[in-house]
Amino acid sequence: MALKTWFESAPHLVDVASGRSPADTVVRNGRWVNVQSGEIIPETSLAIADGRFAYCGPDASHCIGPSTEIIEAEGRYLVPGLCDGHMHVESGMVTVTEFARAVIPHGTTSMFIDPHEIGNVLGMRGVRLMHDEAMGLPVSVFVQVPSCVPSAPGLETAGAEIGPEDVREAMTWPNIIGLGEVMNFPGVIANDPKMVGEIAATLARGKTVGGHYASFDLGKAFHAYAAAGPADDHEGTRIEDAVARVRQGMRAMLRLGSAWFDVASQIKAVTERGLDPRNFILCTDDCFAATIVYEGHVNRAVKLAIAQGLKPVTAIQMATINPAQHFGLDRELGSIAPGRRADVIISSDLPGLPMEIVIGQGRVLARDGKLVADIPPYAYPGFARDTVKLKGAVSAADFDIKTPSNVPEVRVRVIGVIENQAPTRALERTLDARDGLVGMDRANDVCQIALIERHKGTGKVVNAFVSGFGYDRPCAVASTVAHDCHHMLVVGTSKADMAQAANRLAEVGGGIVVISEGRELALVELPIAGLMSDERAETVAAKAKKMAEAMQACGCRLNNAIMQHSLLTLAVIPELRITDRGLADVTSFKLTDLFV
Repeated sequence: MALKTWFESAPHLVDVASGRSPADTVVRNGRWVNVQSGEIIPETSLAIADGRFAYCGPDASHCIGPSTEIIEAEGRYLVPGLCDGHMHVESGMVTVTEFARAVIPHGTTSMFIDPHEIGNVLGMRGVRLMHDEAMGLPVSVFVQVPSCVPSAPGLETAGAEIGPEDVREAMTWPNIIGLGEVMNFPGVIANDPKMVGEIAATLARGKTVGGHYASFDLGKAFHAYAAAGPADDHEGTRIEDAVARVRQGMRAMLRLGSAWFDVASQIKAVTERGLDPRNFILCTDDCFAATIVYEGHVNRAVKLAIAQGLKPVTAIQMATINPAQHFGLDRELGSIAPGRRADVIISSDLPGLPMEIVIGQGRVLARDGKLVADIPPYAYPGFARDTVKLKGAVSAADFDIKTPSNVPEVRVRVIGVIENQAPTRALERTLDARDGLVGMDRANDVCQIALIERHKGTGKVVNAFVSGFGYDRPCAVASTVAHDCHHMLVVGTSKADMAQAANRLAEVGGGIVVISEGRELALVELPIAGLMSDERAETVAAKAKKMAEAMQACGCRLNNAIMQHSLLTLAVIPELRITDRGLADVTSFKLTDLFV
């Protein structure tokens, strides 16, 4: 049953709070973590009706009737359900429904999602699919309209395009909360009409513009970006990044995902510099299914912030009331208070935050870290499944790189992977050139990278080199998850394995595969847009774990290497990336030649 609005429920909430009508549920004798006041209030009871809090106070016995469900908190903490202020469901490699099933046991009851991954493959049809799916869940999942499809116009070609008119129309959809992260920060700074139009369409509806300023330059360019309207940013990695954003009236979003570890460095803006914590938000950005299933979700970020010296209540505020206020929803969620959605965690310890009971919109959804609610799967239509279109079978010769002249060696540009960070380095290496072809240098960790166009079946293959994975045997890793245009990305030390990997993904409709010496070591099938599985999160997590083990068997020692792999195409974060148009210099935002 759909949750009633506060307006629709208000008369009944008044009756329950005054004792004239019984509550649906009463939680007795807990310690109320009040994020509105910053207190922990003992001996508190909560009365819930219509999926909302009706009464929060010392004694709710007057709200109890014959059919009221009683939950004994037994002195445990009553914590508001956690909110993820910025995230991409597709990074979990599962549908919105399966993502919710996976994170609810970790206490996440609200999410603000930017579906720009599916937007780059299927356009607004894909965005609408995820929007509609989100509305049927027993937790709150709000959607931001993707702002940058493609993310770097002129440097790449996506499977679709989204512009100001699309954004303007989507702002009328019932579950749209704002504009997704504005990654094309050079376009914003240059007053590009597309970016200006999308931001204007969002602000005209009074909604929030998400930011993404992936640059260390905090001078004029940063100030120009802030002036355009983005209200938050999650791309900071240093204490000075967090300070600069908050000073400019933006919220600093501190992320802890599968490969992003930006909380510890930036939380010092609060713990050491004494900045007001109300303008800091915890988020995950990108979390793989394996991370969620085996480690946690936003609760990981909360616990890490506490471990860095932040007061527990303050850390919880950063994942509850702060994001709710940021999106203008603090009268709906983010706190335990009358009228708000009844999202509450019952936990015996704040620093450790064990999830003993998770209640979402008044229903018990999980107990002791296990989902107990029945959340049926969502059926995706056929057009969302047939998205890997190659011109024909890929061969090893498609990965040949011819030398520009008859020389024994050449100087080439190489993409340098930086562990646990989104940026890459623009490296240069000297490689052998024999028989007119440039060779890899496995001994010095230089292997080949190739992008295969997969949206329109053009047959285009762009080849280059990458360093940092440490592959020390013949192998290949291929993926149709390649942010943000999501062509097919293949990295390997063997051209034969690279061809086999590419063809395997075409066969299964997308996913991630590891091939070594002709043998398939691991496969995660992602048939929905080449990005998501329709299997349970636990199943996908097990396959992703096997994927990580297969990459390690090939010599890779990076933390969450598949995330590093999938970001090598992200042409909005410096320094060097590969796209369907060639090598992109993301310091100058221009294409550059492979050969120096």
